[in-house]
Amino acid sequence: MTTSRRKFLQKSSQIATSVGLTTALTDLVAAPLKTAPTDEVVVALIGCNSMGWSDLNSMLKQPGVRCAALCDVDSNVLNKRAAELEKSSGKKPVLYSDFRKLLENKDIDAVIIGTPDHWHCLQTVYACQAGKDVYVEKPLANSIEECNLMVDAARKHNRIVQVGQWQRSGLHWNAALDFVRSGKIGRIRSVKTWAYMPYGKSFPVMPDGPVPAGVDYDFWLGPAPKRPFNPNRFHRSFRYFWDYAGGLMTDWGAHMIDIGLAGMNVSSPKTVVALGGKYGFPDHASETPDTMQVIYDYGNFTLLWEQSLGTGRGPFDREHGVAFVGNLGTVVIDRSKWELFPETDAGNYLVPAMPPKFGNGKDLDNHTQNFVTCVRTRQKPNCPVEVGRDVALHAHLGNIAYRTGEKLVWDAEKKQIVGNEKANLLAQAHYHGNWVVPRS
Repeated sequence: MTTSRRKFLQKSSQIATSVGLTTALTDLVAAPLKTAPTDEVVVALIGCNSMGWSDLNSMLKQPGVRCAALCDVDSNVLNKRAAELEKSSGKKPVLYSDFRKLLENKDIDAVIIGTPDHWHCLQTVYACQAGKDVYVEKPLANSIEECNLMVDAARKHNRIVQVGQWQRSGLHWNAALDFVRSGKIGRIRSVKTWAYMPYGKSFPVMPDGPVPAGVDYDFWLGPAPKRPFNPNRFHRSFRYFWDYAGGLMTDWGAHMIDIGLAGMNVSSPKTVVALGGKYGFPDHASETPDTMQVIYDYGNFTLLWEQSLGTGRGPFDREHGVAFVGNLGTVVIDRSKWELFPETDAGNYLVPAMPPKFGNGKDLDNHTQNFVTCVRTRQKPNCPVEVGRDVALHAHLGNIAYRTGEKLVWDAEKKQIVGNEKANLLAQAHYHGNWVVPRS
């Protein structure tokens, strides 16, 4: 943040070293002191395509936020974004192709991580170790093991970590959840979450080919298995291949299931079952299913996840959403609004009807603002790393149940799947090449 504060922290560390207190002072130095809201927050972006770029532009709307650096392994994307940022801000960012070099920059307070899922853990853990706060895109990571490592790193190094599940900062989402928790719809016996996405109707198989000019493909792969370059596995569509992501389950599921967990105040299921496949488009290049249903059981209610790629008419005629089904009525929420559907008895509503309540379209801006505020105040953000871990756990368990074709039993205390070696293997991180699973 401010140069004077950095000098104070550096001086404190030097004093501690001179009297043999380096270890004792580590956590204090890692956690910046509370500062005035006017202090500048210097951020950097790692992964400049798609949501990473959206996150940065949203964050730059906040007063006192400056982007000092950009990092990407695709120089075409990197140079394009650098030119756009310089045009809008009047300042030229420092450019990096290796995120580790960026993390050595002492002027940077926080990083935004917008890379593919298989990179999230390494970059978040390294950032925490470097004393940076982190805004990381969802899903938190590409395996259950990595999610737990990220929680450990954030706690050990006293870092603010905000996960990009931005419904957590949405006003109408939170108003709906308050209504759900109030008990006005009675006992809730089930929660439905879904994403029926009209895109993805065309995804033809393509041959392997040459790496595009300006792309460091080996670095893009990183800890993922070594494979020839294929355009289907690269920008954006990477998420439909198990090496890098988990399809709609870890994409939209990380958003919608999160709201279900928030409404019911739960963090892990007892059992998980899943069915699905490439039923809509069996010849598509993707590995992940286009159609799937996952049922999570918690002992006193169930949560259903349902996905359908290439169709847009979901439950309640919404592409995406969350429905809390109570004895007296059902609350349905999506990104545009929330509304109540009362149950009836003898023609009478069991809970008073009300008009739909609309959102303001500023959920992402609210979320990045919350992150910036927490960087300054050191308060817990709206979607801390633990919340990101909980929903990623659900998403990965759903995919693992699908891939094994077996019912899974989850032991929350031991953080493992009970009595299923194959499933637990899929829950672990498997790094390749010279990359090693990071420890906090």
